[in-house]
Amino acid sequence: MTADTAAQPAQESNVDVLIIGAGPAGLMAAAWMAHCGVSTRIVDKRNTKIFCGQADGLQCRSLEIFDSLGFADRAWKEANHMIEICMWNPGTDGVIRRSDRIPDTIVGLSRFQQIVLHQGRIERFFLDNIKKYSGDGIQVERGVLPEELEIDESKVEDAEAYPVRVTLRVLTEEEATPEQQVSGSKVSDGIFRSNLMVGDDEDELIRKSKARAGESEVVHAKYVIGCDGARSWTRRALGFELQGEATDFIWGVMDIIPITDFPDIRMRCAIHSADNGSLMVIPRENGLVRLYIQLKEVTPDASGRADKSKITPEIIFGAAQKILSPYKIEYKYCDWWTAYQIGQRVGTSFAAHNRVFLAGDAVHTHSPKAGQGMNVSMQDTFNLGWKIALVAKGIAPRSILPTYESERRRVAQDLIDFDHRFAALFSGRPAKDVMDAEGVSMEEFKDAFLKGNLFASGLIVEYAPGCLVAESAGEEAKKLASGLPLGMRFNSFKVLNQACARPWHFQERLKADGRFRVVLFAGNVLNEEQKARVKKFCEEIDAPESFLHTSGTLGGGKRAVEVLTIHSAKRVDTELLRDFPDVLHPFDEDKGWDYDKVFVDDVSYHEGFGDAYKGYGVDRERGCVVAVRPDQYVGWVGELEDVERLQKYFEGCLVLGKTREVAVR
Repeated sequence: MTADTAAQPAQESNVDVLIIGAGPAGLMAAAWMAHCGVSTRIVDKRNTKIFCGQADGLQCRSLEIFDSLGFADRAWKEANHMIEICMWNPGTDGVIRRSDRIPDTIVGLSRFQQIVLHQGRIERFFLDNIKKYSGDGIQVERGVLPEELEIDESKVEDAEAYPVRVTLRVLTEEEATPEQQVSGSKVSDGIFRSNLMVGDDEDELIRKSKARAGESEVVHAKYVIGCDGARSWTRRALGFELQGEATDFIWGVMDIIPITDFPDIRMRCAIHSADNGSLMVIPRENGLVRLYIQLKEVTPDASGRADKSKITPEIIFGAAQKILSPYKIEYKYCDWWTAYQIGQRVGTSFAAHNRVFLAGDAVHTHSPKAGQGMNVSMQDTFNLGWKIALVAKGIAPRSILPTYESERRRVAQDLIDFDHRFAALFSGRPAKDVMDAEGVSMEEFKDAFLKGNLFASGLIVEYAPGCLVAESAGEEAKKLASGLPLGMRFNSFKVLNQACARPWHFQERLKADGRFRVVLFAGNVLNEEQKARVKKFCEEIDAPESFLHTSGTLGGGKRAVEVLTIHSAKRVDTELLRDFPDVLHPFDEDKGWDYDKVFVDDVSYHEGFGDAYKGYGVDRERGCVVAVRPDQYVGWVGELEDVERLQKYFEGCLVLGKTREVAVR
C-alpha cells in the first residue's frame, strides 16, 4: 500500500489465513501457521505489543504447549515460580491471620508448575518463534484495523476458494495509540482493555480514519481467526453476541514493588478481611507483586456499569491497605494498573460457516483471578490452529473444522461455571461462625481453591468423541491404556532413547509440527510371541496403501503421520537394528537410520526410573497402540491387531491417497 491512495481503488490480495488480533491467542494461531508453512497475515489495531501488565499466569498445560513449540525454557527461566498458596482469614477478633497453606500446583500432575510472567514477554517468545519458522513470512502488521467483513456463502465449501473478504485500514500513529486513563500519569494503565470500557472504540477509529486520506486494502482469505478481545470487532461483524451476566463486584489490579511487613508477600495469597473485602497477592518476576483488590467503595450505576473515572491507583491501593490491616504496605514504584468488573459470558457461536472463527476473549469472558484468561485463550487457538493449517494445505478435510466449536465451547462453559463459583466465594464476606448463613465458609473456599487448581491446570480438559476422538473404543481403551484417556492430553513420563540411553520426557517428542503420531507400546520385544505381534503390526502399517504412506507430506518428505515406539524390555538386552522393524527407525540414504524414534521404559543412570508403562496404564508384555493428534490429545487406542480400525480413524482425520509434496519450512 502507498501513502496516497485515497482516490484510488483499494489494493487486493489473497491469503490462506488472516488473523485479527496479535495478543497471545492470535500469536498462538500464527505460530501454528509458521510451523506448518501456511500463507498467513496477522494484524492488530495497536501500534505496539504489550510491555507491562495484562495477563501473567501460565498454567501447566500452557507450558507443555510452549515446550511443543520450542520456547518453554525461556518462560521457565524468566518467570517467578508459584510454589505455595497461603490463606488469610479474620479471627474472632476481626484480625487477619494465616489459616492454611496448600501447594500452588497439585503434585505429580505435570512436569511443569504454575509460573507468572507478564504478557509482553510471552508475546516476545511467540514473535521470535514465528520468525524462526517463517522467516519474514509472517510479521505482525500493527496499526491496522479491519472495517468490513463479508463471506461469500456460495464458495464456503470449495476448499480452494477464498470466500472471506476483509477490508483493512491503516491507522495513524495517534489513532493506533490507546489513551491513558489518568492524564499526565507516568504509570501505564490497562483501562483501555478493561471491560469497564463501555464503548467500542473501533467504530470511532474507523470513522476518524475514513474522514482523512488513508490507506485501505481488501484481503481475500480462505480462513479468518478473530482474536481481538472481549469487545471483538470480528464478533460484532458476524452478528454474534456474548451471553451471560456481570456481577456487582469491581476489582482493581496493581503491579508494584511493595514495601511491607506482611510476611507472605512473596507467596500467592488469598486474603479475606472481616469488613473491607478481599485481596489476592501474586508475586511476580523482578521483585514485582500483583495485587487484585476488591473495591467495596466502587459500585455499578443503574446501567450495571461502574464509573471508570472514579477508579484511580490511589483508590485501589487505599482499599488494599484496609484489607491488609494491621499490616502496613506502601510502594514507590508502580509498573501498571487497571480495573474490571467480573462478568461471565460465552459467545452465541464460535464460527461462521467454518470459515471465520472466534477465539479467546472474543468468545468467552470471565474474571482473571483464576489465571485462566490467557491460558484458555491460547489453548483455544492451539486446538484450532493445526486444524485450519492442515485443511488449508489439503492434508485434512474440512469436516474436522466443526470440532473446534464442539470441543472448545464445552471448555468455555466449564470455565464460566467454575469462575462463577470461584468469584462468588472469593468476593463474598467470610462467615463469622457456623450459624452465619450469608457468609462464605473458609473450609468451602479452601475446597474450591483445591478443586480450582486442578481445573485451572488445564490438564483435565476432555474432548468428546467425534471424527478426531474415536467413539467406539471407550471401555476397551481404558483397559489397554488406563492412563491415557481418550480425548485427554497425552501425559508425560520419562523414557530412554534406545540408541543412546538419554532420558526424555516422552511428551517432548510430540512436537507441534502438524503431524499426528502413532505411539506403539511394543511391550516386551524379547518375548518371541510379542516380537511376532510387533512385526505383523509393522508390516501392515508399512503397506503402500496404509495411512502411513498415503497421508499428505509436510515438506522434507515428512508424512503427516509419524510412528514412535516405547518398549518395555531391558535396554541393554535389545538392539535397535536387530529387534525393531525398519519402519520404526526409517533409513535415509543421506542420513542413515533414524535413532530418535524408539524409546524404552527402563532405568537411567542419572534420573532414575520413569515407570512409563505403569503411568500410562499399559501392560508391559503386550503393549498397545495409541494415535495422538497434533495438539497432543489422545484420539484412538487399540490392540496391535487393530490396524484396520486405526486406518479408519485416519480416514476420518486426513485426506489419504495424496502423494504430492507440500512445501513447508
